[in-house]
Amino acid sequence: MSRICDRFAELARASEKALVTYLTAGDPDLDTSEALLLETAGAGADVLEIGVPFSDPLADGPSIQAASQRALEAGVRLPDVFNLVRRLRTRVEKPIVLMTYFNPVQKYGLERFAKDAALAGVDGVIATDLPPEEAGDWKPVADAAGLSTIFLLAPTSTPERIEMISKMSTGFIYCVSRTGVTGARDEVPKEIGDIVASIRAKTDKPIVVGFGVSKREQVALITQRADGVVVGSALVDMVARNGAREELLAAVRRFVADLKGVER
Repeated sequence: MSRICDRFAELARASEKALVTYLTAGDPDLDTSEALLLETAGAGADVLEIGVPFSDPLADGPSIQAASQRALEAGVRLPDVFNLVRRLRTRVEKPIVLMTYFNPVQKYGLERFAKDAALAGVDGVIATDLPPEEAGDWKPVADAAGLSTIFLLAPTSTPERIEMISKMSTGFIYCVSRTGVTGARDEVPKEIGDIVASIRAKTDKPIVVGFGVSKREQVALITQRADGVVVGSALVDMVARNGAREELLAAVRRFVADLKGVER
């Protein structure tokens, strides 16, 4: 089994739900990025989702777009992301998932990307703009390297598409809570329970909900139905707001612990 499957199995046995945290690699710099990821793992995150900086992150809102731009301006490129994961792997056993757009993967080379990612210690890849219909070249390469390919489902997904992605997605299924781009929101869509139920009817794979989650109350509400939640933009906003490194690390530690419900 993969680290992702093992972690979700552990959580299920403990009657817990997964907290997936997103941070952009190299934002604001690689050293701070590494420290932040270590803090999130130590504070209770179950899966570390690391964003690959990209110049045209069309699925992302202003927060993550700005984070990508900051990382790119700091000179962060794909080999730096792999090196970051490699360093994390010496101290973190929790699953690590890269979130990327498919252009960097294609430019790097599918087999080379899969091999280098796996060697660094990556467990799965979310290629935001890669639909299952166009994943024929990538999926076998990822499978051969032992990488999970995590596809996204949206509120607008048809029953046929839900069934397709339920079969093809490995590790877990990423359920987008709303249409549009990423970004913290004050409210959870009322229909999210129905969306998760429609996916659950097609699969027993873990279902994780993301896009817009930023508060403990939202986490509690969503995990009544889903197996986990992704929190991203709220964390990225903290990176943008906090200037002093130690203050930032402490703020992230408290925030993640609160989301997970861990006493600190």
